Amino acid sequence: MKKLLLTLATPYLLLAGYSSHISPITPKIKTRILKGGSWHRGCPVPLSDLRYLTMTYRGFDGRDHRGEMIVHQSVAREVTEIFGKLYTSKYPIKHMRLVSDYGASDFRSIEADNTSAFNCRAVTGGKKWSNHSYGKAIDINPIENPYISRSGRISHKSSLKYRNRDHSHSKATILKNDKIVKLFKTKGWRWGGDWHSIKDYQHFDKR
Repeated sequence: MKKLLLTLATPYLLLAGYSSHISPITPKIKTRILKGGSWHRGCPVPLSDLRYLTMTYRGFDGRDHRGEMIVHQSVAREVTEIFGKLYTSKYPIKHMRLVSDYGASDFRSIEADNTSAFNCRAVTGGKKWSNHSYGKAIDINPIENPYISRSGRISHKSSLKYRNRDHSHSKATILKNDKIVKLFKTKGWRWGGDWHSIKDYQHFDKR
């Protein structure tokens, strides 16, 4: 049975073993993301509009772990709700760390198969701000759910075996009719697996 507890500006969601915590960007977290480079002067969203989340997730080892993520304040609560349902459905996640821990390198974060959200950067192959720059995009298990360019290129060798989406190669593989896709779409998010010119199976975003 779900219980929602509110204490000042720090809501918690408790759901059969799952818990989450939402907070503003504290001085400690600010130092981490400035040092790591995921936020800097000129970013399209101020730190005051971002929220730091901690959430329980089921790891590839079948055990519970505590993950962290930064998202826009307008989607913080629904993100914790979605990941709560993913936890109860036993959807596995490899890692969930701030991309600043990888020097704000999208490539390094993907190589670690890291699930992440906010990162102040341009869209892949373009100059416009990515939705990640607003804290309104999440990449989930990027090795099992690769970005495939218009030319069919996959940048990460470990993802090559997941190119063929006709068969589920892993419990972490995201396919069209999977619960994870339906959960995000119910909240108004888009899935990169629906795109035509490219495929970004790891990617969910909200405009």
